[in-house]
Amino acid sequence: MDALTLLQTRQSDPRLIAPGPTAEQLEIIKRAAIKVPDHGCIAPWRFIVVEGDARNKLGDIYHQAAVAENQDDRTIERAKELPLRSPMMVIAIADVTENPKVPRIEQVQSAGCAVLAMQQAAFAQGLGGIWRTGYFAQSPAVKAALGCKEQDEIVGYLYLGTPEIDIKKPIRHKPETFFENL
Repeated sequence: MDALTLLQTRQSDPRLIAPGPTAEQLEIIKRAAIKVPDHGCIAPWRFIVVEGDARNKLGDIYHQAAVAENQDDRTIERAKELPLRSPMMVIAIADVTENPKVPRIEQVQSAGCAVLAMQQAAFAQGLGGIWRTGYFAQSPAVKAALGCKEQDEIVGYLYLGTPEIDIKKPIRHKPETFFENL
């Protein structure tokens, strides 16, 4: 897939099944993640690959956090199932460090760019993916269980696999709605 086609056709696929990325595909996805804009070359990211039984371990972390943080019944009930929505997940963490030349927001944005780059690399290889956040990206208990420092951010859970349904989504937005000349 050429780059311009990728940039204009990428989509999120919420229903993902096995197979997930092969070792070779995952290596390409990883290389894409670390080629994103990185002011000061400080590499403000950390990634955790979750597959196989580790998905159940992450579900337990979610469940314990939801109970400990008094979440609603629906959140608690769904917690263990969420990591099972795809054969693989990559947790993207903005590993924020104090830097006088690189503000925190740039470090978080760089980690966000890494998620998009990984999803695009997956899509270019015929895989599907969806970037999710929500309560479990903000939970202090989840962040602690994943080894995050207080200033770190979980910028996303990138679910990866094979799209269960091959549906090409229509273009929802028109550029002229969002661009203007000064």
